[in-house]
Amino acid sequence: MKKFKKSEIVLMVLVLILIGVSEYYFLIANEPLKAIFIGLWCPTILGFLIIFNMKR
Repeated sequence: MKKFKKSEIVLMVLVLILIGVSEYYFLIANEPLKAIFIGLWCPTILGFLIIFNMKR
């Protein structure tokens, strides 16, 4: 855990929360389009994290 910055940990927690919210909308709220829209933010956030780490 010492290799990760606080901002990276915050983004990873955000991604996990978004995955949970997406699954809630898909399985419980029965709104698959909203679930897909929210779920697509996870790879986008992780992609930006990779790009910013490559810039350093």
